[in-house]
Amino acid sequence: MTSAVYLDCNATAPIRPEAAEAVLTALKIGGNPSSVHAAGRAARAFLEQAREAVAALAGARAADITFTSGGSEANGLAIQSAVRAGSRRLILGATEHASVMEAAQATGLPVELWPVDARGVADLEWLETRLSAWDAGDGRPFVALMLANNETGVIQPVAEAARLIGAARGSLHIDAVQAAGRIPLAITALGADTLALSAHKLGGPQGAGALVQRPGAEVTRSLFGGGQERGRRGGTENLPGIAGFGAAARLASADLAQDRSAWRDSAAERLKARAGVVVLGEGAPRLSNTLCFACEGFSSELQVMALDLAGVMVSAGSACSSGKVKASHVITAMGRPDLAACAIRVSGGWATTEDDWRRFADAWIEAHARRPARKLVEA
Repeated sequence: MTSAVYLDCNATAPIRPEAAEAVLTALKIGGNPSSVHAAGRAARAFLEQAREAVAALAGARAADITFTSGGSEANGLAIQSAVRAGSRRLILGATEHASVMEAAQATGLPVELWPVDARGVADLEWLETRLSAWDAGDGRPFVALMLANNETGVIQPVAEAARLIGAARGSLHIDAVQAAGRIPLAITALGADTLALSAHKLGGPQGAGALVQRPGAEVTRSLFGGGQERGRRGGTENLPGIAGFGAAARLASADLAQDRSAWRDSAAERLKARAGVVVLGEGAPRLSNTLCFACEGFSSELQVMALDLAGVMVSAGSACSSGKVKASHVITAMGRPDLAACAIRVSGGWATTEDDWRRFADAWIEAHARRPARKLVEA
């Protein structure tokens, strides 16, 4: 029997064996990292080893890592901290993850969307103009920008944006969940005040993440109950998850030199030649593991189901929509609402092979040849 092809690593990457082993080791330790007895000290030492590894991945100090339950909590903590620090109006990239969008909306403050161009790249001229007209009554400007988009893989000009935001005395939060382990990170070089990470995108376990802050940045806890994480997040740390995160971070740092974009691009060229698909984000800097494309008249849902039946697992945009397949706000923001309901995302990871990409392309071409000869029904 032919093995399945898993190309949905932007949703969750397969866990690395070393990360699974670290989880098991942490479970065997059994102590609370805040306890002062031998088991507690062993747990604390294991926790701090993981913190060092995650800090190295983000180009940060270990003291500036706050462990969270994942990227969504880290994004929310950054936004809540900015509001408590006095921001009264929030600017978000138009293609941000739902965890950023919804956390910002939940504050009840005015939220502005920072537009992107047809490639999905944030418009720096718009930002410069907007910040130059900032009303002092809105407090310190707060801007959130995803370093690499979870659907298209498009890499944003974060350092350039940071210079504009810094000149306006604003703060910048970066969602680096997809970028970590795929492109080099250094929070200071990026110019960010805070940066979100997630373990399970790297080959670590689900349920662990981190908020990274630059030295001197303000993070105010929203989860109470203890002085853990230097008082920035209450609650006993998830030692098994964090240990697995640390192991995955160490391995991801070592993998950074690998560029597998040729595998992705070869598959894309085959699809363009056979079916004229539109590659979203083409022409912009992109993560080498991510391919997002649309085929007019072939719905996202039908594509995902057809590929799944052929043993190939991909997704339609973000996987954070309770299993629902819906039109992509990212593609709509790029000016292609006509393609938003017929795009899929293919994303490789640490265990992906060149043959996986070839088998995906074979299966998609076959599914396209069998597709129903009808147009999408508009909602």
